[in-house]
Amino acid sequence: MKKALVVGINNYPSSPLKGCINDASGLASIIETHGDGSPNFDVRLETDVSTKSELKTMIVELFSGNGDTVLLYFSGHGFLNELGGYLVTPDHKSYDEGISMDEVLILANQSKSKDKIIILDCCHSGSFGSPTIGRGASQLDEGVSILTASRDDEPSMEINGHGVFTNLLLDALQGGAADLRGHISPGGVYAYIDQALGAWEQRPVFKTNVTRFTSLRTINPQVPLETLRKIVEYFPAPQHEFKLDPSYEDTNSVTVKHDVIEPYAKDENVAVFKALQKLQSVGLVVPVESEYMYFAAMESKACRLTSLGFHYWRLVKDKRI
Repeated sequence: MKKALVVGINNYPSSPLKGCINDASGLASIIETHGDGSPNFDVRLETDVSTKSELKTMIVELFSGNGDTVLLYFSGHGFLNELGGYLVTPDHKSYDEGISMDEVLILANQSKSKDKIIILDCCHSGSFGSPTIGRGASQLDEGVSILTASRDDEPSMEINGHGVFTNLLLDALQGGAADLRGHISPGGVYAYIDQALGAWEQRPVFKTNVTRFTSLRTINPQVPLETLRKIVEYFPAPQHEFKLDPSYEDTNSVTVKHDVIEPYAKDENVAVFKALQKLQSVGLVVPVESEYMYFAAMESKACRLTSLGFHYWRLVKDKRI
């Protein structure tokens, strides 16, 4: 069971925001399903939550139970003082700004769910997971992952009615952060956002304590899994070179009006070559002594695995894909 609480607050009396509800709604619609339309998270979308009591009740309910994965997303104002960081609610007062980030972490650490993922798009969100009391000790229990829009001393920016961080988060979840199997992990999302934000912009923060892979969402993989699994057929050993000849190139046919050479294209070899080209397009295979796979075939050369290709070769060989 996977459940998510997605919160977006625009309606702050003294300092309203514009993009938080848009961002929360966008995230909710994406994580509800996988790329193939199958169910993913059971999402509770809450907008313009008005009081600290309401928000805390929702967060407590989220972390109760013992499901597989729970996810908390908050977009709104964040606040930091000498006592720590806070998720600000519209009823905030001095030294009662909202939900303490330390309290949220305690709830996540105590949760019996296997994976607890917290994503914050608010100012000073990087202070989450670094409690004021007990600095230096490990604060994240096993299964907790935290992804924040900025460091503890930075604001979280909005542009054109959307959060900079969440815009990138949505792109990552739509497929930008997917691995070759189509899985999108918290670490993959962080890497995607980290690369998109420059050194002088707000910097995302990622903290985690996990011992197993967690997938936030899956999409159709870049290379069909049945094609990926054939990598051990094409390359019986990781150092093996797959010998090519012109029969692997489908345009080398008497039905195509250009010069052709023997052996002419064979359907079975063409099918293999197209699979190898797919593997080459995602960096798993490279031609030997040729710049392009086409010339490797037409000049009867070969192709071989890259270092990344060897990694996936091993995964297939060990029956992990």
